Amino acid sequence: MQYWIPKSLVLGVAVSLAGCSVFTNDAHHERNYRVNAPVKVPDGLQQPYRDPEFSMPVATYDNSPEAKSYQAPQQILTLAQGSWVEEGEQKARVYFDKNDGIDDLPSFIWQAVDGVMQANEISYTESRKSEGEAISDWYTLVARESGWFWFEDKVVSEQKIKFIVEQKEHQRTASIRAELVDYRSDSVELNDLLKQRLEVRAINQVVAEFDYQYRLLQVEMRKRQGIMALDLGFDKDGNAALLTEKDQQNVLNRFATFLERNNFSVVRIDSEKQDILIRYKAPEESVWDSIWGDEAIVLPIEDGDYNVRISETDDKRTAITWKDGDGNVLDTDTMAEIHKVLLELLRQKGLTI
Repeated sequence: MQYWIPKSLVLGVAVSLAGCSVFTNDAHHERNYRVNAPVKVPDGLQQPYRDPEFSMPVATYDNSPEAKSYQAPQQILTLAQGSWVEEGEQKARVYFDKNDGIDDLPSFIWQAVDGVMQANEISYTESRKSEGEAISDWYTLVARESGWFWFEDKVVSEQKIKFIVEQKEHQRTASIRAELVDYRSDSVELNDLLKQRLEVRAINQVVAEFDYQYRLLQVEMRKRQGIMALDLGFDKDGNAALLTEKDQQNVLNRFATFLERNNFSVVRIDSEKQDILIRYKAPEESVWDSIWGDEAIVLPIEDGDYNVRISETDDKRTAITWKDGDGNVLDTDTMAEIHKVLLELLRQKGLTI
């Protein structure tokens, strides 16, 4: 019996295999078209029919060439606010826009580079930051392999990176670029792909540090915004009070919101009498809060109801006077402690009144 294979079937198989393949630059190397020897048929059986039209010479190639790296190029991670890359950029470069709170953008970028240097416990071999350039000392951009309780001491490679900071003329945007200027390794040879990955990894470390530094700056900005002109003084009647430059209606609404966010329950707001009836309950202390450094701030007053009266002083400032549940004005020492704690709450949470 003879067997035959339709040409359409052969063509369909070839097309499907081509569609499922992932070709590299040497995908059409002759070794990929290796032809096996004909099937050896046991004695007593008939050899399958082979159409001469599809006959190919039998050849043998070495299918175990030197190992190559087919890793994808490293990508720049624009994680920091205001960071971006230009489409089609061939160099390891990232741009930063001048975010709110940043006075000198190039200096802030260099601050991020300094943070990377400190994290790697190295310094610069050359530093010309005023000219926009600095070269790091030897450090490794590839993290050491770690187990449960140890780090391997073996360093695969070390690099020296040149950082270049450039600012656009309008001074609202600046970029930083990384160039590999020196490399040493006993086991890994440098190639173009590895060079690109190392430069981008150096940039990504700077981006991450920039993001960290800017988050710290945002916290400080929120804290500065929260420290309003809340002074300690006296109202018209000579009672100890908190004083602010804000107008009465503004203080009435915003101060009530602030108290509500800090363990007070607002029972009533009387716009005509300009007072707020509040109920205080001290927060419960937690071991976990102390571990995570977020300990609750407790006011120096007893749990219960209080009346906060908003009034105007002779010098047109707004006074905030506190009375307890019995209508007694809190004394000067207690108001001084409340003033201190409220300012700490404003700083800690970055709140504004």
